[in-house]
Amino acid sequence: MPASDSLTTGIVDLVLNAGPVAKFVLAVLLVFSVVCWALIVEKWWHFRRVRQQTIEFVKVFREGRRPSVVLGATKKHRESPLARTYAAAYQEFSGITEAVDRVMDDDELGRDRLEAIDRAMRRTASLEIARLERYLPFLATTASAAPFIGLFGTVWGIMAAFHGIGQQGSASLAVVAPGISEALVATAAGLGAAIPAVIGYNYFVNRVKHWATEMDGFRMDVLNLLTRPVVKGVARDGV
Repeated sequence: MPASDSLTTGIVDLVLNAGPVAKFVLAVLLVFSVVCWALIVEKWWHFRRVRQQTIEFVKVFREGRRPSVVLGATKKHRESPLARTYAAAYQEFSGITEAVDRVMDDDELGRDRLEAIDRAMRRTASLEIARLERYLPFLATTASAAPFIGLFGTVWGIMAAFHGIGQQGSASLAVVAPGISEALVATAAGLGAAIPAVIGYNYFVNRVKHWATEMDGFRMDVLNLLTRPVVKGVARDGV
């Protein structure tokens, strides 16, 4: 039998023959690991959809089409944080009825409306960031807690090994090795759950920061669009 197969069989035997505390620790770590991998896959697909839909929405926005057409694009690309930001700006702007004409003629009132639109976009951006960050705290918790859970299992296993030494009155390798090996499996399981969680958390946090920057830049683009003189001719159509 190859050495790798022997090692795998030995680890399986250690897990099956482990005590109740060790099995409980390994079960907890297994749950953490499975949930983390599920969240990593789900978040990866989510950010992939966000990227694809944002590219499609920005293409419509950059073509300079009528605001109503761009608004229609926001409904087709609901996963895009930029589309949701634009929808919030459009909703705020379309709430102006008779005040629209006065916005264009009254500088102070115009600034007030621009500030209101800016606040609406900032509020939506904050909600979008929270949506993108959903489930990330669990990855962070796993990354920080799993090694300590595994360490607890290791310490408990070493205590059991020394207890066995005391009962048998022998400190030979044959007596000590099984208990120490069983204890170290918990450490390996803890690291196995923590390492993917750390990598996934750092990657997705960077993705969230990227989209936060994109939303901030898009917000400035919308505000710049509103301050152009041409806005007066299309004010009734929205942003």
